[in-house]
Amino acid sequence: EAPSTLQGRKFCAKRRATKENMSQEASVLLGVGNPLLDISSHVDKKLVDKYGLKMNNAILAEEKHLPLYKELTDMKDVQYIAGGATLNSIRVAQWMMQKKGASSYIGCVGTDDYSKKMSECASADGVTPVFMKDKDTPTGTCACLIVDKERSLVANLAAANNYKVDHMKSADVAPVYKGVKLTYIAGFFITVSPETITLLAEHSAAEGTKFCMNISAEFITQVPIFAKTLKETLKYMDFLFGNETEAAAFGKMMGYEAKTVADIAALASKEESVKGKKRVVVFTQGSNSTVVAVDGKATSYVVPKLDSKKIVDVNGAGDAFVGGFLSQVIAGEDLPTCVDAGHYSAQVIIQTSGTTLSGKPTYKAKKADIVSA
Repeated sequence: EAPSTLQGRKFCAKRRATKENMSQEASVLLGVGNPLLDISSHVDKKLVDKYGLKMNNAILAEEKHLPLYKELTDMKDVQYIAGGATLNSIRVAQWMMQKKGASSYIGCVGTDDYSKKMSECASADGVTPVFMKDKDTPTGTCACLIVDKERSLVANLAAANNYKVDHMKSADVAPVYKGVKLTYIAGFFITVSPETITLLAEHSAAEGTKFCMNISAEFITQVPIFAKTLKETLKYMDFLFGNETEAAAFGKMMGYEAKTVADIAALASKEESVKGKKRVVVFTQGSNSTVVAVDGKATSYVVPKLDSKKIVDVNGAGDAFVGGFLSQVIAGEDLPTCVDAGHYSAQVIIQTSGTTLSGKPTYKAKKADIVSA
């Protein structure tokens, strides 16, 4: 349950200035996912323990978690930010590209005030929202509990859970996915509409466009029905993203004996591809090296040092990395440059609260350094 007005709360903060300065372009990037309103606040660790949560983890809300949302909305420093993992990545990619309308985002929302704010915020960031509207269900929310610089996420999908593939096939929406060069979907969407993922994956294979997914959370690899979809979709993926804990869970799901992140990435990159292309597997490890594997060979890249005093909130760092990375894939840059842009974007985001964007990026394309042996 959330307050009916967002007045006086931080929402779409600092973003308005970016919209007017972007040139207009047809969408080349599409994100499909679960649009969620992030309800974010710094909390005491006791609140995390009260609901049986873990830090640096993301779960779907159960009945026992529902009172948590009221507790957060009653807090003085609560912030409301248009989010959901995929939308966060698309917004960051859009910010990096600085071409208004170069990206689109599809998902399901309600018809409430929150859905209007989601559309406004996406549009303000230059992203074209293409929402399915569910008049009977409220817009989804995500509780973001921040303790020091770590976070625990609890998603109540609500309307986001009701997305249907028929919306994607409709006359108004089909041209959107058929017109882009790259489609990105976070693993969380596997719980919502596997049929939509299959449609987009098969279209990508038929048209030779890029199809990318993120593991997103350990439970995607552990719940049999979700794991089945992830495995079946792998053969369509040009890029697979994840962090180190998700990589380990993915390795277990695949039955790999490999234990290191690099070895798991290398094996995943060699799995069957229906496209006859070499899959790129990218696993981040926080401030430790970022692992990129192609054709069975893994390379580790140095994450630039950042003064810990500058870190405000690591929430959204992984999503931001993907956004920066994909912006350079679309620009035709090589993998070391894509990694460097991912690092840049992630470090911009962790110096703000939530995935908040302002001004223009100062990024200058360069190759990330390889970790020396």
